[in-house]
Amino acid sequence: MKLCLIGTGYVGLVSGACFSDLGNDVICVDRDINKINNLKKSIVPIYEPGLEELVLRNYKNGKLKFSTNLKESVSKSDIVFICVGTPTKKNGSGTDLSQVYNVAKEIRKSISKFKIIITKSTVPVTTGDEIEKIISQKKSKKLFSIVSNPEFLREGEAIRDFNYPDRVVIGTNDKKSNTILKNLYSPLISKGAKYINTSRRAAELIKYASNAFLATKITFINEISNLCEKINVNVEDISIGMGLDKRIGSRFLRAGPAYGGSCFPKDTKAIITTADKFKVNLSIIKSVIKSNEERSSLLLKKVFHILNGKIKNKKITFLGVTFKANTDDMRDSSSLSMIPSLSKKGAKINYYDPTGEKKEFTKFKNVNFSKNIKSAINDSDLIIIHTEWNDFKSINFKKEVSNKNFKIFDMRNIYSLTKMKEQKIKYFSIGS
Repeated sequence: MKLCLIGTGYVGLVSGACFSDLGNDVICVDRDINKINNLKKSIVPIYEPGLEELVLRNYKNGKLKFSTNLKESVSKSDIVFICVGTPTKKNGSGTDLSQVYNVAKEIRKSISKFKIIITKSTVPVTTGDEIEKIISQKKSKKLFSIVSNPEFLREGEAIRDFNYPDRVVIGTNDKKSNTILKNLYSPLISKGAKYINTSRRAAELIKYASNAFLATKITFINEISNLCEKINVNVEDISIGMGLDKRIGSRFLRAGPAYGGSCFPKDTKAIITTADKFKVNLSIIKSVIKSNEERSSLLLKKVFHILNGKIKNKKITFLGVTFKANTDDMRDSSSLSMIPSLSKKGAKINYYDPTGEKKEFTKFKNVNFSKNIKSAINDSDLIIIHTEWNDFKSINFKKEVSNKNFKIFDMRNIYSLTKMKEQKIKYFSIGS
């Protein structure tokens, strides 16, 4: 099939590369000329395992193309995916849909035969209705169908999630579009993906409801970990005991820092805004947002406690600063509040992340990037394991750290409390 994906951010680029790998003819469109030129050289703007190889292979075989010409790309395609950004508004309330609506106006200019126009960007309920209004102002409804097809890609696992999804959700009441899209996704359905056809509004809400529930699970186990620390119980035992209940499941029951990234913070706020618009009080999700916002402050207090309140001139190392492993995404990472706070208290901060130095910390004089783990932790007073990269799971701390009185704060519970005690390492974890 001939596909056009508008926006070469996380969703657009991953989806475009994967669709082309399934044999479709794909054009990825972006107005950023430098980004498009780099993609033509197989220079991928985001860190995602396997993506660079996927882009290179399909660009070379001609299945994947890149363009800045939206009108021409839409005209050549049968199915158009809107994959542009939908950030939270600057005032913190609601979703900024300006890019989505601007793209809809551009698409409107390029329609001369039937097109399926799909919102793959995460958008609030009724956004599809608005897109339909925009395009139908100048085009007959017989020439297009607006469909919601939310993505469920985890950063760091995106290619696998695309190829082996739990479900494919298609929001449309148009039988023709539904038949075409079921055919498009047939290679994934044949591998076990559930195909779900709903109304457009239901599909839009499924995405937000899913992310809000997963955010709730993370926040719930984080709060349980606070209780565990007070009553001398290991939260890992609680997670295992709960997770074995098939009604609950073990995924997202890992205690640690506040949730971050491109989805949960934005989407929980967006669903609250939608609910407020319809005068519905989503009190549970509001509590989740508040608890998550307080999480980093609570973890900072634990750092102060570990260092007996003496922060000034202490050498503190962060292993990992992204919000999770296998991504270079810094959005809403706990490190963005923790590192500046410790820096202002006079701590000397080193950090190492496999995805390199971060511009967010360059303005702090006493915050430095280390090029490898050894140089980062060598003379540390406190080592904070912030992100669960595999690189951090088998470090010989006794050998690598010259400061014999170093301490470890494992915010991901990577290491065994028992084994650390056996090695006589001053080790602190979450929820124990």
